[in-house]
Amino acid sequence: MTDDRLFARRMTQTVFTVAAVAILIASLWVARFAVKLIYVSGIIAMGFSPLIGLIERKSGGGRRIPRTLAILVVYLTIVAVVITVGLMVIPPLITQGGELWSRAPGLFNDLQRSLIRYRLMAPSSRSTLAEAVQSAPAQGGAEGAIGTVFVALSSVVGGVFGIVTILILSFYLLVDGRSQFEYLMRFVPERSRARFVTAAEHSVQKVSAWLGAQFILAGVMGLFAAGGLGLMGVPYFYVVALIAALGETVPIVGPIVAGASAVIVAVSVSGRLALMVGAYFFVLHQLESNILVPKIMEKRVGVSPVTVIIALLVGGELWGLVGAVLAIPTAAILAVILDELTNHEGP
Repeated sequence: MTDDRLFARRMTQTVFTVAAVAILIASLWVARFAVKLIYVSGIIAMGFSPLIGLIERKSGGGRRIPRTLAILVVYLTIVAVVITVGLMVIPPLITQGGELWSRAPGLFNDLQRSLIRYRLMAPSSRSTLAEAVQSAPAQGGAEGAIGTVFVALSSVVGGVFGIVTILILSFYLLVDGRSQFEYLMRFVPERSRARFVTAAEHSVQKVSAWLGAQFILAGVMGLFAAGGLGLMGVPYFYVVALIAALGETVPIVGPIVAGASAVIVAVSVSGRLALMVGAYFFVLHQLESNILVPKIMEKRVGVSPVTVIIALLVGGELWGLVGAVLAIPTAAILAVILDELTNHEGP
């Protein structure tokens, strides 16, 4: 009878445990957008935490800068940089876009003549740019166009909401990070607290190193883009270089957007220049993705090139663009956790 009761008790505990885990996983899946925002905010807070601590240290007069003020200094610096870059990039882009739009009919005619010359297009099928736009198939008619507009607007609103939420949440994580960590420590067994603290400190260092590596990569790509485009005589090359530098923070998509922007600007000069620019950015992207990123991440973050490539592939598959951005710091955190679990024996 005692064995039957013990068996029933264990079965009940197992069932409740499995049910609780299933409910937790289902809840996280339903709230995956919120989980994503929280995780991104945590990564940002971890990345900037050492810099905040450096600013917060005592000055020469022995007075300590308040942590909130140190965080505001970093935030205001980032906002100033974003505004400065926007003022440098947006006006030339508008000017270049207007010039390209005015030359679009001529460029379209030149393209048709080239296709006819190489017998890739019949002379009878020539048309103007306006006729080509009017004859383009409309997807879903007016209802499809309205639906597309609503989808685009909802995406923009969702993106703005996400960015604002991340900024606010990461700010509070930086302000209250120490107290939150101390509260979390209460749930860690006392014999494992030292290892937990060590893993947390190493994780913060890794994420901060990844953030610094991102700035290094952005600077390198911006310099290479500016140098190459300047030598080729591309107008507003500094604007494209800024786009390339900013795009470096977004794996896969960022370099493609930068290359496309450079080609569009070069088309306003000549088709030959556009081909040269496209080839240059293709080579630059290959060097960046296969050599520069893995090597810099290996040296700065301590993640092997194989791990970097695998992390980018898996992160992009799981979470799309956000997953690709956060793939390397996540891999670094997991590496720290595995190192703590495997390199320490006993309690």
